[in-house]
Amino acid sequence: MMLRMIMIGSAGSGKGTYSSRICTKFGVPTISMGQVLRDSRNDPEVGPVIVKCQDDGILVPDKITCSAIKKRIEKPDCENGYILDGYPRSLGQAEAISDIPMDFIINLIVPFEIVIKRLTSRRQCKKCGDIYNVLYLKPKVDGVCDKCGGELFQRDDDQEEAIQKRLDIYVKETRPLIDYYKGKVKIIDIECTDINSPPSVMVEKILNALKKEGVEVPE
Repeated sequence: MMLRMIMIGSAGSGKGTYSSRICTKFGVPTISMGQVLRDSRNDPEVGPVIVKCQDDGILVPDKITCSAIKKRIEKPDCENGYILDGYPRSLGQAEAISDIPMDFIINLIVPFEIVIKRLTSRRQCKKCGDIYNVLYLKPKVDGVCDKCGGELFQRDDDQEEAIQKRLDIYVKETRPLIDYYKGKVKIIDIECTDINSPPSVMVEKILNALKKEGVEVPE
């Protein structure tokens, strides 16, 4: 079953968590810009620009991110589809990848008070980067990564002040994408109003919504 989809939502809305579970279900890759840029650092065409931007702490130009995304989608593991996790983030990026086939937009709608509680409760492993949450994705041992035994910590951008800045950028730059895609791609709104809803429940909501659109969801 072909599944080509964009997951749109604010920071802390669950994009990465839900994408990783859905892609496993369909056997398609989830593609995040962060991973694409890391993988593209050795690309002779765009790598030097990516490295310089990241070393200087500035955003990689849309022209470069668009090129990197398109190259990623050309790889064999994308022949049956893909899930773009949090990309595009702006109208300029959306227009730049308008020639990439897309079947669905999953629009994650989560109240900002829930987002803030989620993100301030998030912890990341210093060694392998795995993500946990002290509310609903707790490690087996407090402060210790289940996967590699590394120390868990709270990132600077998961502090409340930094989160609010990220949400302001989302409202200004990313939320307008929903209007942009209306009439172009089928948009599926998925709401979460309960901070205690586990990822499995939200993923099931997304899968059921896809079924209603005629998508054959693997068992």
